[in-house]
Amino acid sequence: MSDTTTSRLPPLDWLRSFEAAARHASFTAGADELGLTQAAVSQHIRLLEHRLERRLFERRPRGVTITPEGAAYLPHIQAAFAAIANSTQELFETRTVERVVLRSPVSFATLVLSRCLPALSRDLPFLQLQIETIHRPADYADGFDGLDIRFGDGAFAGRTALRLTTESLLPVAAPDLAAASDWTALPLLGVVGARGMWRDWFAAAGLVPPLRTAHRFDTFVAAFEAARAGAGILLGSRPLVDAALAQGSLVALSNVALHQGHGHFLTAPAGRVPGRAEAEFRQWLADFTRSSGIAA
Repeated sequence: MSDTTTSRLPPLDWLRSFEAAARHASFTAGADELGLTQAAVSQHIRLLEHRLERRLFERRPRGVTITPEGAAYLPHIQAAFAAIANSTQELFETRTVERVVLRSPVSFATLVLSRCLPALSRDLPFLQLQIETIHRPADYADGFDGLDIRFGDGAFAGRTALRLTTESLLPVAAPDLAAASDWTALPLLGVVGARGMWRDWFAAAGLVPPLRTAHRFDTFVAAFEAARAGAGILLGSRPLVDAALAQGSLVALSNVALHQGHGHFLTAPAGRVPGRAEAEFRQWLADFTRSSGIAA
């Protein structure tokens, strides 16, 4: 701020006296609120009027009445005080720990959310995330009134949805299996209840699918661990397998990726106004998944 701009600003005490007196329509009541004498408030306002070269109040035998100029000035002063108060609170006030409950598929919680937690603790240190894992689609149907992670196309009845990821599917395996000359003859791993995408992937790749799947699991996490142990080939869902690919514990077996437009969404009940911590977490998670490449 330039010296010229600063020199045009009336002293804060004058503005506080004006705001309090205008809000109460009384110099005396404004003085009581501020812990000043009526004479001090009157003097502050008189000096402010002299600086502005405008009358802010009409003095009458039974009190004061704000002038049109004063009435026009008042909301600007109140907005400025509110901005200062809010900025001071956000920057310097120590916030108590606030809990946000989040339901999530166990696969997303284990393979994605866990990677976010160190950054979350750094960026929102006041926030405690309580993660409740979902194991069956039926677990979503109990009227839960909080945040949850859902997989699909983004259309969830009665819920707003913020996209976090866009899935792509490709075959992955442990490095030892990946060295096989013809990996398509190796055992395939499946997930019970999951969409039957192996056949779709083989069609997209122009290959003939095997007659059967060797092993099936009730969760993607179990199938993922089996793949890392060398039990077979997994149709890996990105970004769930991205960390393993980056670390080398899984290897992509093909450049062909299957894209269905589905992904993970952060959802909340439609029409419900979120609390401050929940709103901040929602924005943070969207920003983090985008900036870290998880959303790709």
